[in-house]
Amino acid sequence: MERRQFLGTGLAGAALIPSSAGYALGETSQQKGQKPFAMKFSPEFGIFAALAGKDPLDQIRWGHDQGFRAWESTGLKWQPVEQQENISKLIQQLGMEFGQFVGTLNFGQATFAGSDESLKEGVLKEVRASIEIAKRMNTTIVHNVLGRLHPDLPMDAQMANAVELLKRVAEIYEPHGITMVMESMNHKRDHAGMFLHTIPQAHALAKAVDSPSVKILFDIYHVQIQEGNLLPTLDSAWDHIAYIQLADTPGRKEPTTGEINYPNVLQHIHDKGYRGFVGMEHGNSMEGEKGAAATLAAYRSIDPK
Repeated sequence: MERRQFLGTGLAGAALIPSSAGYALGETSQQKGQKPFAMKFSPEFGIFAALAGKDPLDQIRWGHDQGFRAWESTGLKWQPVEQQENISKLIQQLGMEFGQFVGTLNFGQATFAGSDESLKEGVLKEVRASIEIAKRMNTTIVHNVLGRLHPDLPMDAQMANAVELLKRVAEIYEPHGITMVMESMNHKRDHAGMFLHTIPQAHALAKAVDSPSVKILFDIYHVQIQEGNLLPTLDSAWDHIAYIQLADTPGRKEPTTGEINYPNVLQHIHDKGYRGFVGMEHGNSMEGEKGAAATLAAYRSIDPK
């Protein structure tokens, strides 16, 4: 599933007000009051809709009953404020946590790698706007995408441009205790031409900026496709990793459907002491209730001991 599809599904068209029907499908298909997962798995809206219902608030309630204690929504900023408030209120009532949402997202221009000041000002405007959303959602994590490679600049110059803009971003976020996470996106399958595409590159940027407000989002799916060597790559940048996302490959579906040994990978991450968010950014390998149930079972099977 492409990231653009994630932004066009999930919350889109969902009701702003809690439904009165509850989540009958979830109640009949799964048990309530399951033991919380050891890992802070964070579903995206839509993954469990076939069991929990289309209403995003019902999905959160159902998720809590199944043991999830966190949630995320990449496309949250495009939802009405009332929707955001309803989600945040329920998350806090249930004692859950809200993870990442996207603050700035540009797949068509060299926003960070280039030297166009108008593009940089556009990024900074979106960064400032993301602070209010973060406060509304009671989260300290904002996911900012670094745009495309510049076609005419050497890579060293692009890196320097990105460091300069990231430092300006850090100055905005630091007083609010917000951490921006940046994600490397693979060139081989999903996002050819994006500026940030390897973990060593992300690590170099984070170290150069040297701020608690600029860290790395380690997306296991993208890293496996672009680089492989998952555990050593993870370890090499460990000091600057603040968020993890996952999907299996090929297919970008739930864990256990592809080539990644998720029990080993997640146990390694857990053993290193990571207790942060693990975002579930993928589709289901099967449709309907059967697909949602299979995804839930997959997460139970890979949860660290």
